[in-house]
Amino acid sequence: MSRLLEPPEGRKVFSLRFDPTAADIDENGHVNNVVYLRWAQDLGVAHWQSLAPAEALTTWAWVALRHEIDYRRALLPGETGFGRTWVSATAQGPRFDRFIRIDAADGAMCAQVVTTWVLIEQATGRPKRVPPWMLDLFT
Repeated sequence: MSRLLEPPEGRKVFSLRFDPTAADIDENGHVNNVVYLRWAQDLGVAHWQSLAPAEALTTWAWVALRHEIDYRRALLPGETGFGRTWVSATAQGPRFDRFIRIDAADGAMCAQVVTTWVLIEQATGRPKRVPPWMLDLFT
């Protein structure tokens, strides 16, 4: 990725605040890169849980298939991260792309992620095509 990710005009955006703990800081004195991946996972799961009806939460699950991460600015101890996520307007069978930006309080982008998730039917553990009503939830 070379360009900064921004949600398309009118796209629903879900946000979370991240306050790094001492365990999140690595030997270089900033938030460890692996923590950004954890935050990306947390954002995706929280977004789904905030929108899905209770029945859907017991029927469906999302699993990450692929992550592509760009790191731009270190988030330092005592700084707060602000994560935003939105999804693509279309699904490809069971696959759904999610876009994530984690910025510092000054608005500088610390990390951005393009991630592909797969919809899983919990009863069978098998991938299933993303139904239109789910697209409507996110977009």
